[in-house]
Amino acid sequence: MPEITIYTTAACPYCHRAKELLRKKGLAFTEIRVDGNPRLRAAMSAKAGGRTTVPQVFFNDCYISDCDGLYDLERAGRLDELLASFVP
Repeated sequence: MPEITIYTTAACPYCHRAKELLRKKGLAFTEIRVDGNPRLRAAMSAKAGGRTTVPQVFFNDCYISDCDGLYDLERAGRLDELLASFVP
């Protein structure tokens, strides 16, 4: 499994939904809260190709998606394939 990182804020309902999906799939992740921290949000944005909204999800530092994209991958049956592709 890849190392999963998710950038979030406390009050974001999309962040809660994305974390819920990851937990439902039994996936461990590192959460980085960017609330009120412009430096962390700028680092997230740089890694996410300029995206500034949360959540932003990464597998092994590779940008994956935001919440909607994560659920789209799951509905299409591609999230498990993507996770498997990171097996060493």
